[in-house]
Amino acid sequence: MGENRHRHTVWMDDAVWDQVESHYQADNCSTKNEFIEKAVRFYSGYLDAEHADEYLPRVLADVLEGRLGALGKRMGHLLFKLSVEQNLMGNILAADIEIDPDQLRKARVRCVKEVKETNGEISFEDTVRYQKGAE
Repeated sequence: MGENRHRHTVWMDDAVWDQVESHYQADNCSTKNEFIEKAVRFYSGYLDAEHADEYLPRVLADVLEGRLGALGKRMGHLLFKLSVEQNLMGNILAADIEIDPDQLRKARVRCVKEVKETNGEISFEDTVRYQKGAE
């Protein structure tokens, strides 16, 4: 990497240079040149937007990952609770009705088709109308 480095003269306001001097060590840079090089790469990544990892702070990525992980855990918990309730309803219903396996398979095929066609937006009212033959 050292053979690709060349000296360049850059002019900047004193206020900007003061920022370099006051921040380069806080960014764990050993030299001001390293800080300026990181700043240029950061801003170039921002402009390119293809290299978001060069300018998106690692802390922000970690926070997002943590939040999304918590959301996933919560959604998994809620889906488990919903599955338990669905199972309970199915068991109660199955204990009270008589349906032969062929009718059950046909109902499942119809339900899969309805869910696919409506993208899962089926109301109880629609189901009652279907069962009463008013569709």
